[in-house]
Amino acid sequence: MSVVDPISDLITRIRNAQMAFKKTALSPMSKMREGVLKVLLDEGYIAGYEVVSVPESSHKFFKIELKYYDGKPVISDIKRISTPGRRVYSSIKGLSYVKGGLGISILSTDKGIMSDVEARKVSLGGEVLCSVF
Repeated sequence: MSVVDPISDLITRIRNAQMAFKKTALSPMSKMREGVLKVLLDEGYIAGYEVVSVPESSHKFFKIELKYYDGKPVISDIKRISTPGRRVYSSIKGLSYVKGGLGISILSTDKGIMSDVEARKVSLGGEVLCSVF
C-alpha cells in the first residue's frame, strides 16, 4: 500500500496509539520518518525507537516506544503543518513559538530535520513539518 504523505501517516499512528494507551506503535521505515523520530526522542516526547522486521512483510518498521506521565501521554497535541498540497516555509525570524515556547516545531532544513530550538541556534529556516505540544 502506497502512502501519499509519510509524515502525516507517522503522526496519525502515534496519535492513535496514544489515544488507545498503547506502549508502542509501528510505522514503516524511511529516512524522513527517522529524522522526525530522532527530534521527538531528543526533545523527550517519546521514550525511544528501533528498527524491527515484521514476519508478514518484507519491509522494515520503526517500533516507537511511547512516553506517558501520570497516566497521560507526553504528547498532548501533534499537528501536521505543511502538507503535500500546501507547503509551509518559514524563515527563522518568521517562525512563531508553539504554545508560548512550551512546544516545538519540527523543520526540514538544508542541514536536515531539526527542532525549532536547534534551527534558531544555527539561524536556519525551512519547511515547517509539524508542531508538537
